[in-house]
Amino acid sequence: MRKKILIVDDEKLVLWSLSRKLPEWGYDVVEAENGVAAMKAFERESPDLVILDNNLPDTMGTELLPKLKKARPGVQVIMATAYGSIDSAVVAMRLGAYDFITKPIDYLKLQNTLKNALEAASLKNEIAFYKEKEKKSFGMGRIVVKSESMREIMKMTEIIAKSEASIVLLEGESGTGKELLAQAIHYLSRRRDRVFLAINCSAIPENLLESELFGYEKGAFTDAKEQKKGQVELAEGGTLFLDEISTLSLPLQAKLLRFLETMTFKRVGGLKDIEVNLRVVTATNQDLDSEAKAGRFRRDLFFRLNACPIHIPPLRDRPEDILPLARYFIHRDDIKFRKGVVGLSPEAERLFLDYDWPGNVRELKNAIERAMIFETGSHISAQHLPFRPGPGPAAQKKPAQPIDPGGMSLRGMEKAMLLEALKKAGGNQSEAARILETTRDTLRYKIKKYKISLPDVTN
Repeated sequence: MRKKILIVDDEKLVLWSLSRKLPEWGYDVVEAENGVAAMKAFERESPDLVILDNNLPDTMGTELLPKLKKARPGVQVIMATAYGSIDSAVVAMRLGAYDFITKPIDYLKLQNTLKNALEAASLKNEIAFYKEKEKKSFGMGRIVVKSESMREIMKMTEIIAKSEASIVLLEGESGTGKELLAQAIHYLSRRRDRVFLAINCSAIPENLLESELFGYEKGAFTDAKEQKKGQVELAEGGTLFLDEISTLSLPLQAKLLRFLETMTFKRVGGLKDIEVNLRVVTATNQDLDSEAKAGRFRRDLFFRLNACPIHIPPLRDRPEDILPLARYFIHRDDIKFRKGVVGLSPEAERLFLDYDWPGNVRELKNAIERAMIFETGSHISAQHLPFRPGPGPAAQKKPAQPIDPGGMSLRGMEKAMLLEALKKAGGNQSEAARILETTRDTLRYKIKKYKISLPDVTN
């Protein structure tokens, strides 16, 4: 597609010569002789580039340039100035012009300048496209939620992301999606255009982790042949995600605490403090409070990390999310495998709801991927699932008072336990959930599943 160039100049000879040269180079031309006409043509024609003379009858090019850039920030502008008018050229560059040419025009130089400017604009647009795509890929769009507990977590995540909180702690079992939530925090924040770096603290040998985090100076140790920046320094302006934070050694915990308190650090072997500005998101599948009480984690570091905690519940405690997540992964994997699979069979759905998902969302994702490989029909069948029903969301713990099964089925036992707990709680769902040692979301799901009428329970 031919690029369109707007020429703004009141010299008829310049307009005449450029309006003939540019089409020879493969460009379409739009002309304007003053600032008012230029703005009208700019809005009407949406040119890809503007050649703008600085001396116009009704304005200066340096006054018109900001208006053009405000209307369309991505447009490239090349200023045309009289020979020797370097001051105005410098001002134009500061205002956002791509380059400048002097009169009389060197057409070979102009041809190269136009080519480079349009290529730069194309590259910039491509980068912007992929950045926007990346934001959508790693923002809230990838987090599938239906349960009330996860909706509340999403609200909290967005508030924290848009705040100035520099330290966030994510807690939850393995596979609950802590890194995904950390990415969402980054891409919902003002730091979204800067880097997101992730380190799994348990995956790096202890003797290398400090230099991986903080970098090192040349000669700091035998193999330090040159200076190396650490992940903390490389994450400047962005977000650093530290997963499995509970595995840090106590000496390294002390160094991390100092860094978090001051946002300064020294490279290994270095003498100078380096200051950075970044957000640190940490994650753990351990109870840090208990770890601190046991002496395995510094209490002062725990208190520092615990300023903005977000606890992600396991999948078994939010069964409303199981099937929506399954459908999401089926849709995503069907794009990859091109199998024409559109959902789960009724039997597979029952298995999904009756399974306890010890591996959480990660296990569910892997189960879908495995089933998609072997499935030949339009719906995933139970025979292709790598699990069978176990003690899942449909097998909550019994209330304090035992119930005599008397030959009752598992479903009957579960319904009886629900009814007993609700009666003890006088119909109060929060209290009934506490008795059953489950979440209110799970309780609501079961009430709906067994069509329990709350008025009947309290009568």
